[in-house]
Amino acid sequence: MTREPQRGRARLTQNPHRLRENRENNLEVAIGHQVRELRKRQRLTVAELATGTGLSVGMLSKIENGLISPSLTTLQMLANALSVPLVQLFSRYEEPRGAMHVKSGEGVELEREGTRAGHQYNLLGHIGSNNSGVVVEPYLITLGAESDRFPAFQHEGIEVLYVLEGCVEYRHGDRIYLLEPGDSLIFDADSPHGPETLVTLPVRYLSIITYPQAR
Repeated sequence: MTREPQRGRARLTQNPHRLRENRENNLEVAIGHQVRELRKRQRLTVAELATGTGLSVGMLSKIENGLISPSLTTLQMLANALSVPLVQLFSRYEEPRGAMHVKSGEGVELEREGTRAGHQYNLLGHIGSNNSGVVVEPYLITLGAESDRFPAFQHEGIEVLYVLEGCVEYRHGDRIYLLEPGDSLIFDADSPHGPETLVTLPVRYLSIITYPQAR
């Protein structure tokens, strides 16, 4: 059994509490954010994109910050330089954001491939096609006294476990982690993984799987 050593508090680069201006229902702000995101996705600097469009660096900076309303001609030059359809520059404007609320006890009970008797999987929601390009599947998993061993799972994406009750030795690749209530484990799900030994029953934990959505 292996426990990861305690490390110093990591500094996250993203502030989850920062709000976008007016939830991007302002057209200029929405266009600016989209231009910046497309530019960064293509690893272009502001100067490089400015050169590709014939705009000044200052003008492009104002567009990205939503400080001015660019003309249709300017937008077409930006779209050409970024190799995207013109309409894509408007895709963030009042774009709906998906959410799903599942009441307690109403999660969809299902059988995942590899499930055995006594293994209960409740799908707590599902957000599929969305602008982030990521699919999220949260499960509440209960392993009861009748659970038996099952082959390790292996699938694409990243998985996060959070133990609510019980104790389980959980395998990921060639390592085993002792997981107790309050413990979490995040891992590359492409490596074989799954419960190795059920130490204290019942075992209940959240499993959140994320993977790229199909294009």
